[in-house]
Amino acid sequence: MITKPTLLLDKDKCLQNVEEMCLKAQKNGVDFCPHFKTHQSLEIGSWFKRFDVNKIAVSSLAMAEYFSSEWDDITVAFPINILEIETINRLAGKIRLNLLVESTEAARILNQHLENEVGFFIKIDTGYHRTGIASNGYKEIDAILEVASESDRLEFKGFLTHAGHSYNCRSKEEVLDIHNENAALLGVLKYRYNDRLPGLIISVGDTPTCSIAEDFSMFDEIRPGNFVFYDLSQEQIGACSFDQIAVALACPIVAIHEERNEIVIYGGGIHFSKERLEDENSGTIFGRVAENKGNAWGNVIPKMFVKGLSQEHGIVSVPDSRLGNYKIGDILMILPVHSCLTANLTGSYTTIGGETIGRFRF
Repeated sequence: MITKPTLLLDKDKCLQNVEEMCLKAQKNGVDFCPHFKTHQSLEIGSWFKRFDVNKIAVSSLAMAEYFSSEWDDITVAFPINILEIETINRLAGKIRLNLLVESTEAARILNQHLENEVGFFIKIDTGYHRTGIASNGYKEIDAILEVASESDRLEFKGFLTHAGHSYNCRSKEEVLDIHNENAALLGVLKYRYNDRLPGLIISVGDTPTCSIAEDFSMFDEIRPGNFVFYDLSQEQIGACSFDQIAVALACPIVAIHEERNEIVIYGGGIHFSKERLEDENSGTIFGRVAENKGNAWGNVIPKMFVKGLSQEHGIVSVPDSRLGNYKIGDILMILPVHSCLTANLTGSYTTIGGETIGRFRF
């Protein structure tokens, strides 16, 4: 029985999302290295092994330690934090660990302190402008490679990028433009270094491009993560349909204000995060309400959405025609704007069959 905000997981939808992405990687002849930062669960991670996935990406060394009990090839797709060198050495002693480097300073520190061999990718910025070296930053790239060549414990794996600016797109055409630009920039980079460093890997990994694009012939590896659940942001971009969203937050109704066409739910910023969408008709949206089907959910209800969040409260806008359908104590099924953050905040999953699935806790 649901008595408080509970993150529900539709296992069948999740498995279908995983299978479709695996098939896309196989069709394109690229390695599939799914990013586990979205679900952060050993049990959900084990579902990927049904499709012969044998390597993963994570977003922290702590997460890598959590998954190292079942996975022995892990890329930490986050710039190396040199303060965690002891953790790096411990992990590298038992798994194939790959790190992200984008400065000679970080490479030198690894040279000085590594006790075991690690692989490393150079992070490339192809337009997101969060981290990484520009794709034509050959001077910086050569300097890192020179430092790494002085070590017998640093193995260059290739170039890695995350086209996070695809999350700002609002059409499939815009996403494909970014995908094609990525292919062009990284293609030039691979051409420049491939003779010198044969076998180097070009690794890309954002859910919008990996979901929408079909041609990955310029790449060697894809690392999407959010696709495992999808969410409203991905639906707005065009990366998925509402039917592919595999999680919903079940929230109890605690108050009804008919004069304002509002329902108050137990479910706030500490459950959803405050990620939002801007809709030209409805304004700010923190989640959309779907039909309650018991422990599952159905279609999205038009014009019914979470319009405001505070710490524990959620304010739901309700059409006049539907206000009479609800009473205090009912459960609303809310599709999240960003499933990664919602999953991180809620701490565990409840499948629509009633099974509890745990996850990594930092």
